[in-house]
Amino acid sequence: MINSATSATSGTSGTSGNTALGTTATKTDNAADPAAAQDRFLKLLVAQLNNQDPMNPMDNAQMTSQIAQINTVTGIQQLNDTVKGLVSQFSAQQMLHGAAMLGHDVLMPGSTLNIENGVAKGAIDLASSSDNVTINIFSPGGQLLESLNLGAKAEGRHTFEWDASAYQGQTVKFTVAASAGNQGVTSTPLISSSIESISNDNGLMKLNLKGGTSVSYNDVTAIL
Repeated sequence: MINSATSATSGTSGTSGNTALGTTATKTDNAADPAAAQDRFLKLLVAQLNNQDPMNPMDNAQMTSQIAQINTVTGIQQLNDTVKGLVSQFSAQQMLHGAAMLGHDVLMPGSTLNIENGVAKGAIDLASSSDNVTINIFSPGGQLLESLNLGAKAEGRHTFEWDASAYQGQTVKFTVAASAGNQGVTSTPLISSSIESISNDNGLMKLNLKGGTSVSYNDVTAIL
């Protein structure tokens, strides 16, 4: 009777030890190699079943839970690997798409215009039709240089140019004043610049513009 009780106690202790070892090994190995972790887990599970106490076998629900856990961890790792592969392919496609935009002008939200060949080019987006649209050009210090009256404009995007041949600076700023009757019209100022090169920043495509400015592809409103 004593030997039997001792044997049962030893079997139960061995089962508990194997369970803890299996869980620890699974967590440790999975971080380095999910396939090796799964193989080790199955070997430990088989050893645990072979050495379990016949009078107190492992509960079916417990065994099923352990198998489900290792399958879940392995599945998540495989999903992560798949997503990483898709992200890499997407980044490569972005770079190919960006190469086709080299030399093109782009429009993006902003109010500072670069002067190229004596001309400053910009654009505006009108939320609705306007009876009168005025573009006010300022120096970087805030001095009003000129007001361009564009007249009546329909809803949508409109470009403009300012003759800067008499201006000595390299950049100017502008504001938009648009109205319909006595009501103001919402407008969005847009700046224009040309793409000189493209780069990849943590999986996101960057457009390197003339003048040294870099912007995200998502910031571009239009490609001209």
